[in-house]
Amino acid sequence: MKYLLAIVLVLTSLCAAPLPANEPTTDEAFGDQLNNLEAQARALHAEVEWLRNNPIRLPQVMTTPTSMLEPAAPPIDVQATGPLSEEHYFSLDALRAEMRKLAWTKGDFRIVPYGILWGNSAYQTERTNPGSYTLYVFSPDTQGEDEFVADGRNTRLGIDIAGPRLWAFACAKSGGRIEIDFQGNFAGTENKGGLLLRHAYWEIKNEDFRLLAGQTWDVVAPVNPGTIMYSVCWAGGNIGYRRAQLRYERYWRPSDTFMLTAQTSLNSNIVSDHVNIVGRGPASWPLVEGRLAAALGPRDGHIKPIQFGVSAHIGEQIYDLPANPAAGLPAVDDLARRTWSFNFDMVFPITERLGVKGEFFTGENISTFLGGILQGVNLDTRKTIRTTGGWVSMWYDLADDWQTNVGYGLDDPFNQDLVTVPGGAGAMRSYNQFIFANVIYNVTDKFTMGLEVSSWETHYTTLRPGEAVRFEYMGKYAF
Repeated sequence: MKYLLAIVLVLTSLCAAPLPANEPTTDEAFGDQLNNLEAQARALHAEVEWLRNNPIRLPQVMTTPTSMLEPAAPPIDVQATGPLSEEHYFSLDALRAEMRKLAWTKGDFRIVPYGILWGNSAYQTERTNPGSYTLYVFSPDTQGEDEFVADGRNTRLGIDIAGPRLWAFACAKSGGRIEIDFQGNFAGTENKGGLLLRHAYWEIKNEDFRLLAGQTWDVVAPVNPGTIMYSVCWAGGNIGYRRAQLRYERYWRPSDTFMLTAQTSLNSNIVSDHVNIVGRGPASWPLVEGRLAAALGPRDGHIKPIQFGVSAHIGEQIYDLPANPAAGLPAVDDLARRTWSFNFDMVFPITERLGVKGEFFTGENISTFLGGILQGVNLDTRKTIRTTGGWVSMWYDLADDWQTNVGYGLDDPFNQDLVTVPGGAGAMRSYNQFIFANVIYNVTDKFTMGLEVSSWETHYTTLRPGEAVRFEYMGKYAF
């Protein structure tokens, strides 16, 4: 009995003892977790509200099609530049509105319009052809007066088209261009410009090749002198124009300082000289052009690489010629005459600011390439006219926004191909040369002004030579 009473007393004391303070109940632990979740939710809600009231700065919108954008510029270091004001930020809606202003989008295609508002005025001591720009000088026996011209027909409008990448061509970029100006041959008076199609082509390209179909510049003689004149000294030693073609280009880069380019094209013949009295028929085979070029030097943009190339073309032109009684020649239909040229071009930077470029050519019946002083066939003999010429130009950057250029060129047809008969087709142009010097000021990245002085001299077979000094002002605004 004594032992049973002792056991009861011990159990009673254990049951009455309090629980340890560091062992929470199940309800208390659940309450703590719920409080933590509510605190986290409040913190997330506060962060979302802050982001809504403080939009993140987005990259600047560029006018270049998306498929051709360069890598974005590095972000601004806020610690180095200080806090950014509200004008540095774009909301998403504002960004979309700006993008809609810069380009049109249709499916996978992005269309970006562009243009150059181009006005010029010139005074010439003797009249030149056509006047708003110079190809050659009239003889004083026919046109010896001085003249002043002002023109806005050089203005250009165009669109660049960026299309999707094509998996069948190694995911190369696709795109195109359409460009016009208002220097059409049938423009009428000076204030009624006629549309002239400059470019209209579609292309596929990447770093290794380019495939093009449509109208654009010739493959041969691709370099131009540093003149501000619209015609870039055509008929005075600079050849090469635009025509419809199917072109293929291939690029090789054996090293970081050497690049080799091969170009070839099949071209359509275009209207030749004497367009008012000579008919033209299609040739049975295309005019073929080709060029092989090399670039030496780093391509990092600090100094332009040295570039040089050789090019040539060969083809056939078909003429429908009227009768020439003075020369005893009857009318003839589908008269075939060969056309060919061999050319050399180079661009040679000497320093970051100074450089020289130029071209040399020789050929036969190249009036459609703006050679031979725009003469391809002698109507009094019906033989082709051979010619040789070229140009050289030097540039110097006086400052980042100032540049000056000087240049010289000539086009010298073979005199033995310029035989004329009394009462025949008339005097022919036997020699044409130019000298120019200019200064160009880039007021902004889009607005450019220039002033140029040039001297032109054109010789004739049976007339006195024409000599003119031309003073020209040019203003261009690009958008």
